[in-house]
Amino acid sequence: MCLQVLDFLSTAKEAFKLRLVIGFHTLIPVLHYVAEVPFHPAQYQTLKLIYECISECPGAVSSSQMEELVLVLIKMLKKNSNGEMGMTPDTFIMACSVFVVLIRSPSCNGDLDLPKSVEDAVKHAALSCICISERDINQILQCLYLLKEAYAYSHDGNTINSSKLTLRSCILDICRTHLLPWLVSGIHEMEEEIVLAVLETFHLILLHSSNDAMEFAESLISSSWFSFSFGCLGLFTGDRMKYRVYLLLSSLIDSLQGNDSGQPIRDAALDLPSDPVDLVFLLGQRRSNNLNLSSCQTAILLIMYTRTLYDIRIADEKLVLASLEQYILLNGSDFHDPTKDNLIVTQLVNLYGLLRGLGKMNHGIHYSREAEEILFRLIKNDEWDLLSGSIHTVSLRWLFQQENIVESLGHQILAFCRSYNLEGGDIIIGNIYQTIDVQTLAELVSEKDNYGARLFICLLAQLFEEEGQEHDVISVLNLMATLIHICPAASDQLSLHGIGSTIRTWCYSSNTFSETTFMSILLLVFNILSSVHPEALSADQSWIAVTMKMMEYFIPPENSDVLSNESLFAIGILSMILHLSTSKALEEASKTILFNTSIISVVNTAVCAAASKGPALVDHDEGTSTGETLIFVLLLHYFAIRRVSNQINNTHEELKCSVGYLMSIKSILEGLVFYDDARVATNCAVCLSMLLRWEKLENQTKLHGKSNWCRMIMEEMTASLVSPRLASPSLAKTQRPAIHIDTV
Repeated sequence: MCLQVLDFLSTAKEAFKLRLVIGFHTLIPVLHYVAEVPFHPAQYQTLKLIYECISECPGAVSSSQMEELVLVLIKMLKKNSNGEMGMTPDTFIMACSVFVVLIRSPSCNGDLDLPKSVEDAVKHAALSCICISERDINQILQCLYLLKEAYAYSHDGNTINSSKLTLRSCILDICRTHLLPWLVSGIHEMEEEIVLAVLETFHLILLHSSNDAMEFAESLISSSWFSFSFGCLGLFTGDRMKYRVYLLLSSLIDSLQGNDSGQPIRDAALDLPSDPVDLVFLLGQRRSNNLNLSSCQTAILLIMYTRTLYDIRIADEKLVLASLEQYILLNGSDFHDPTKDNLIVTQLVNLYGLLRGLGKMNHGIHYSREAEEILFRLIKNDEWDLLSGSIHTVSLRWLFQQENIVESLGHQILAFCRSYNLEGGDIIIGNIYQTIDVQTLAELVSEKDNYGARLFICLLAQLFEEEGQEHDVISVLNLMATLIHICPAASDQLSLHGIGSTIRTWCYSSNTFSETTFMSILLLVFNILSSVHPEALSADQSWIAVTMKMMEYFIPPENSDVLSNESLFAIGILSMILHLSTSKALEEASKTILFNTSIISVVNTAVCAAASKGPALVDHDEGTSTGETLIFVLLLHYFAIRRVSNQINNTHEELKCSVGYLMSIKSILEGLVFYDDARVATNCAVCLSMLLRWEKLENQTKLHGKSNWCRMIMEEMTASLVSPRLASPSLAKTQRPAIHIDTV
């Protein structure tokens, strides 16, 4: 009764409210008591008096009183959420209201960890509202009000501490895992006020430019938010719902695409229709000088374009394509302002490409050739920017299948190459769902059903013909090498479309390029030859000229036992050419290597220099210049001996070779069969085994006759097979490479 009297007096006279503060400390023990009694009628009145005290005189409440009050309130909300002890809707609403004034009160800046307390309150309040069987609209609205105030509080202040970050994360988790599914599943039984309040809460989150907004936008997209939004418009036909839905969609697009990209929807929100079919119909009208219609069409195009990025069906594809074609036919000649219209054309091209691509996948749909020609003209006039926005992979693939726009696509790819050359592997054009990156381009170039490979080759050939384009040439070469590294099958398509001829033309052009360009060419050639199938090269004679130019530029004419890194890289490429020749590819190019006097001189010099060191050769491993040169020379020699072996086996021809040269090579190979690196030992053993198989050479008897070393290996191998204990420990460790020689 005392509480009832106080409650009555507090509303009767303004002066009494100030006196009520004096007795505030007596209200908290009362709240302790009534909170323990289920549905106690004084719970609401006590909370109401506390609310009025804090809201009227926020500075009069001490931190200790605040802390005690918060603990009682959280206890009440927790018991209500888990069903242990309920409370009336009015009491719940007042408890949420008290927390709202606490959030706004300056008295909460003391030792009290308010963000943690607000987190607990929001969590228990939200769960109790969602889980109750009988929905109370005022209770839910007050809970959502608390949720919004708590989220705004988590962003207040110049510095954000860990407690506020945790509070923000908790609110986002509640919205993603509880509130969003609850809304989507139960919207048909909800009042419009509740739906509007939930949408307003989601909108508040999206309005904050942060990673949280981006993550929440992704959660909405994964829940088919576009379809749900138009479902809301179908259930609630009022202007308030339409305005709220379109505003939220605009902020959603802002979060996904950035740079206020949703502004066209905000500009036309009041004029846009609620029915998706009406949107499609409105798009296909002539805009002429009707500013409202033009604004609506821009917004509709943005909505459709964004929906397609996330594999969300707009409407019937045939209907949408027909409307889009009508828009192109009626309005395609009106695009003149590059600052405004380029973005619209980009969305138009990307959306049209998706619809045509889907039509092709679904066994074709009728389309207007006239509309297609207008669209291609816009593309060729550079009114379309591939990199300015996101694009669906189906749309991108369809565009790469159009021969008429290969040159225009080349300009777009050149811009990508420039960006990639500056930023490296971190560049991603578009959003996290639909990106144009090196992986996407590599897949396109590696496939047969588009002009991706031809596009890159045409672009490279064009740059080779122009002067002063060396930076762009390097950018394109480096990206092409990366594409092959990602998708090795791209090397086949590039080869079949004439990459060899393009490089040959460059090799003998009048333009002068730096060593950096030469190295970029070498890297591309290396990646191609290391992954290409021989069938793609068998009929290409361009590689002969490329090989000769490579040897002319990188192989030193003078005798040298130490080679530069560029020369070693070139020798590696020459080795791959010899390797491919054993598969009936690049046979003529391999002959130019075998008969090149500079190559022979380099090999002789390196081998003789290594042989002259005797046992000291072990100190020159692959980490030194001498050892590195020897390894590459032996690699080249290995593949040369393998060209030769195939020739002897297939045609039974004799090859004249000096005994001294063979003895030098043989002695080095024998010494490296037991090398610590198993790869080096195995390669040398295989190379040595091929030498020993040259049975028809005149000096073969001499090689075998003087090879006590070979006899020792055979004896050791035999002993290891008969009695493993009798074999030497060194052979037991490295007998795998020696097996290649023992089989001879």
